Amino acid sequence: MISVHDYEVISYEVNLRDHFIIIKTKHIENKVLIEFTDVLAHLFEDHLHGSVLLEIEKYTIEAFIEGNLDLLERHKPHCWPTYFNSLDEFREMLESIKYFV
Repeated sequence: MISVHDYEVISYEVNLRDHFIIIKTKHIENKVLIEFTDVLAHLFEDHLHGSVLLEIEKYTIEAFIEGNLDLLERHKPHCWPTYFNSLDEFREMLESIKYFV
């Protein structure tokens, strides 16, 4: 993946039915379209005009779980990011999933 450091987010589309996200960005005269496919769930916070990306990095699902225990517990009743009974079951379900920040 190319570096998108300091790229301004122009717009994004989240397609829940077809499971993709497209983020349109720009830095000086360079435009970059970032596409995520086979998206299970997403969480975007602090949507502001002039938002700039620092970077997009890939992490393990274990890092997601350990770094977001409170978030998972809060959203579990709403089946986000997916329905699960236990964290062990959740880990097994998401073995092949990629996690981007």
